[in-house]
Amino acid sequence: MSHVPHELHEEFPQAEDTLHKLKTGDAHFARLADEYHEINREVHRIETDVSPASDEALEELKKKRLHLKDQIAALIAAAENTGS
Repeated sequence: MSHVPHELHEEFPQAEDTLHKLKTGDAHFARLADEYHEINREVHRIETDVSPASDEALEELKKKRLHLKDQIAALIAAAENTGS
């Protein structure tokens, strides 16, 4: 199991400029990114034994993180396809 934090700039290295533009110019995207970061930090704390949690709780957090990442990826793709 990897204990590497999955930060958005690491997940989407090719979209660094788009990430920045969306975070500063799109309130919906900013909320999704904030929620992703919050869940991602919690997953990382659990994986590194900083915060205790059941396997089920960890898996639920990972599913939420993946769902948010999918939404974020779709918004990045849409922004890049429209040149925003």
